[in-house]
Amino acid sequence: MPPPVPSQQQIRFTQTADGVRLAFSVAGLGEPVLIKAATWLSHLEADWDSPVWRGLLRALAERTRLVRYDERGCGWSDWDVASLGFDDWVDDLECVVDAVGAPERFALLGISQGAAVAVAYAVRHPERVSHLVLHGGYARGRLVRADSPQARDEAEMMCRLAELGWGKQDPSFRQFFTTQFIPGGTPEQHAWFNEMERLSTSPANAARFMRVFAGIDVQALLPQVRCPTLVLHSRHDVRVPLEEGRLLATQIPGAQFVVIESGNHLLLETEPGWQAWWQAVDAFLPARPGQGSGAVDFGGLSPRQREVLELMAQGRDNAQIAAALGLSEKTVRNQITAIFDKIGADNRARAIVRARDAGFGRG
Repeated sequence: MPPPVPSQQQIRFTQTADGVRLAFSVAGLGEPVLIKAATWLSHLEADWDSPVWRGLLRALAERTRLVRYDERGCGWSDWDVASLGFDDWVDDLECVVDAVGAPERFALLGISQGAAVAVAYAVRHPERVSHLVLHGGYARGRLVRADSPQARDEAEMMCRLAELGWGKQDPSFRQFFTTQFIPGGTPEQHAWFNEMERLSTSPANAARFMRVFAGIDVQALLPQVRCPTLVLHSRHDVRVPLEEGRLLATQIPGAQFVVIESGNHLLLETEPGWQAWWQAVDAFLPARPGQGSGAVDFGGLSPRQREVLELMAQGRDNAQIAAALGLSEKTVRNQITAIFDKIGADNRARAIVRARDAGFGRG
């Protein structure tokens, strides 16, 4: 049985090197630890019981010890900040990891622009991240992937919409963004999200956020990710196109790619795609203590299988393993199937995690 979830999350504060106070929360008990890279439009207190985030947060807190934080400029964290840029967000994640006393290795979740932050952290600290989950993410911001003057104009128009209408009582300006984030939401969910946009940050900060989002480019980092990675994306996401999720999955070595039948950028527990999303994430995350069949015996592997497993644990794909060992890709696939049987792994990600825990992949 999973450990009980505390009725209330615990909210605390820490301070960054440049003096910004960050709010972070812990919910759930025990292991594994899952840290969610911050996204904008967050408010630790309001999100916890909201009709948009409640289902996802409660499910994760039952499965893991869930750590979240409001990024600088949002929620309970400081709004009046001199610097608000991508490197600041990666530094802030480092700060929260230290403040919460995270274990040596933990799982990392990145949603929307949080995916790029999570990728950057995983590359900066490969020894800390055991699993990487990315949903609705992108490596290229709107201006980076823009292929026409119209696309660039659209990116700037969204920033101007935020500056002009974000703080008004009339929600019509904010409804534009709500419709992009959760077009399939209920009237209650739309009303809550409209209000959350106003409460979570200022109009000026909203425009600052979007201008930084538009310039995000972590494409060069993707091949450097070394941990097992799960990429999920809604098929009809209008906020971040499916092709951006595909780019993440094709450029991160060995990443799994799961397409969810949904039009929502933020997945809702009330929609059909939620169960598929949850099953994929639940199967991918590290097992809870006491789960599984105990210690893994690697003694039955042949010398060749140990060579293959070593390269798998380094993040190599089948073609790279074949080239390194002078084998055909078919032979590599056969060896990997045999490895799965011998170490009791049902997929590549679990095999890599078990191998790294046993010391493979460090050569």
